[in-house]
Amino acid sequence: MKLANWYWLGSAVFAASGFLVVANNETEEIKDERAKESCPVRLESRGKCNEEGGECPFQVSLPPLTIQLPKQFKKKKEVQNLKEIVSHLKKSCQDCKLQADDNRDADRSDQLLPSTGVPGQADDNRVRELESEVNKLSSELKSAKGEINVLQGRLEKLNLVNMNNIENYVDNKVANLTFVVNSLDGKCSSKCPSQEQIQSPLVQHLIYKDCSDYYAIGKRSSEIYRVTPDPKNSSFDVFCDMETMGGGWTVLQTRLDGSINFNRTWQDYKAGFGNLRREFWLGNDKIHLLTKSTDMILRIDLEDFDGVKLYALYDQFYVANEFLKYRVHIGNYNGTAGDALHFSKHYNHNLKFFTTPDRDNDRYPSGNCGHYYSSGWWFDACLSANLNGKYYHQKYRGIRNGIFWGTWPGMSEGHPGGYRSSFKEAKMMIRPKHFKP
Repeated sequence: MKLANWYWLGSAVFAASGFLVVANNETEEIKDERAKESCPVRLESRGKCNEEGGECPFQVSLPPLTIQLPKQFKKKKEVQNLKEIVSHLKKSCQDCKLQADDNRDADRSDQLLPSTGVPGQADDNRVRELESEVNKLSSELKSAKGEINVLQGRLEKLNLVNMNNIENYVDNKVANLTFVVNSLDGKCSSKCPSQEQIQSPLVQHLIYKDCSDYYAIGKRSSEIYRVTPDPKNSSFDVFCDMETMGGGWTVLQTRLDGSINFNRTWQDYKAGFGNLRREFWLGNDKIHLLTKSTDMILRIDLEDFDGVKLYALYDQFYVANEFLKYRVHIGNYNGTAGDALHFSKHYNHNLKFFTTPDRDNDRYPSGNCGHYYSSGWWFDACLSANLNGKYYHQKYRGIRNGIFWGTWPGMSEGHPGGYRSSFKEAKMMIRPKHFKP
């Protein structure tokens, strides 16, 4: 009966596919076209059969079974893979956070939440704690920024960051010290021994601070003389005017014929240029030395091409050093040419820095006044006076970049055809305030 069952099973398998049958240790190949491409099935006996009709043990070897699953199953598998990847990344992130927590300062260890014994819950608590700390720090940062803005506003109101105020303060202190020194020098000259008594004749004839000292020893010729305004610095030549208004004037600048170009660099104006007998600029360093230890007055002489001659006199004139950009201090006005150096609130040359075409120190926000007007000068924003402008031999058109004095009669009025007037001659010179011819 069992043998019949085995034959029935073998028949069923043979109907399904081609295979090889092994019985009684003999193998028979089944010829079936449909089974050529299929895997073989083997039926083997497990020992010798009982010749008297006993049962023979058999074993069926089936091939590996491959089943084609639907496409939906493939997507489900991809989703599962993605979940596994996310879980892996989450675990890695948690590991990183835990490692960072381990490196934190020990003082903050008491702020950590106690472990609940459940890894996932502990990680969530830690994440929430970190988010809370970040939000707290962000709030504190915003509050600090607000306080900084308030302090910055108060600081600006106090003008502590205004460099101009600091420079004004320094300059005013220097001017006050200069005034005190000059006052003491004047008192000493009337009560103390004279220079002739305390100096040898050789030294007496070698050291002259300015042209007024030469006038005091009887020099009356307008000529070039050597002066030493500060014994710590080298001597230099100046041109002395011994005729105008009693004499004793040290000339700082002269314009006569346009033979010298005044469209120069900062270095040129610092050192000086030109011909002392014709047209020249003495030099900002030298002007500073002449004015720093002696209280000077300034005289400006002007002549136009119609032969009109006028002057402007200021009772104080001081030029700071290069560190302070040669800032100028100009006193009260007197004269006939008008006060062009204090023309108005927006055109006031007093307390202004020196500007050249290559060094912009003026108050004009949109450009360089020195470059625009082709000269070096104590520009505001930009000018009501400029004695270093271009020399024009007659009236000219275009930019007012010639020698200019804004209070000259008719200077501010328009001319037919848009012409502008210039000057034939201009001169700037100084002498001590207490000088007596």
